[in-house]
Amino acid sequence: MPSLSSLRAFSAVAECLSYSAAGRSLNVSHAAISQQVRTLEAFLGVRLVVREGRGVALTMEGRDLARSLNDGFSTIRRAVDALSRADASRAVQVTMTPAFAVSWLMPRIAEFRHRHPDVELMLNPTAELVDLSPGGCDIAIRFGDGHWKGLESEPLLLTTFVVVAATSLVGTEPFPDPARIYEFPWLQEYGTNELALWLDRQGVVSKRNLNVLHLPGHMMLDGLMRGEGVTATARAFIEPEIQSGLLRVLFEDVRDGSGYHIVTQPGVQRASVKAFVAWLRGHKETMSISARAAHGSTS
Repeated sequence: MPSLSSLRAFSAVAECLSYSAAGRSLNVSHAAISQQVRTLEAFLGVRLVVREGRGVALTMEGRDLARSLNDGFSTIRRAVDALSRADASRAVQVTMTPAFAVSWLMPRIAEFRHRHPDVELMLNPTAELVDLSPGGCDIAIRFGDGHWKGLESEPLLLTTFVVVAATSLVGTEPFPDPARIYEFPWLQEYGTNELALWLDRQGVVSKRNLNVLHLPGHMMLDGLMRGEGVTATARAFIEPEIQSGLLRVLFEDVRDGSGYHIVTQPGVQRASVKAFVAWLRGHKETMSISARAAHGSTS
């Protein structure tokens, strides 16, 4: 097959019957169009265009090829238009953890829907790591340091990771030893094991069976408030309860850049995806690590 650019150049000449007009329609020079047509003629071994007065005319072979190209490009154009319309109307798919959905996103989502009533959203609260793919999930809100290979990310909510429990459960006495956590029941969001991973990083190994209750994110937070167990979560979600004394931070994992990030695929985004990302940016929050340090990493 000859190059698509040479076929497109010839099709424009056939439509305009002018090299100059064809160049203007494709935003290239007259000379570039002429070169592309000569290249196509050399490839096919036939003349397609001849001079006629101040303009050009098509040979018989040129007219045959022009008709076929017109049909072909029209078919391509219709297919592209159909796909563009379908993609534009496709729901924006967003994935995040259930805890983030309940604690941060849902209290704010009505504002986005009011501003963009024409944008359909599909929210997928899950602890599983969902892949971003064309035609699939568009945006992920992930907890971490912001580095995910092959993806673009920007901070949304910077916050520390805390091991926390109700004061009614653990009391107010000093809590210097991470191994003491094994003395209490655990609450863990479905599909996660942050608390166990944190204890492993501390080098704590238990010889006893763990008393773990796995449950959805919103139920985990409710159980935490009622004093049903120790859990690990983002401090931002429970800061008011910590300040009120209802909850007690046992240990705090402070890392630069840690928190929730807006994660997308590289490349051009649909208008509806851009709108949702722009709305998220308008709600960026940063919890000051220095302010949190005033409370201490343990309490």
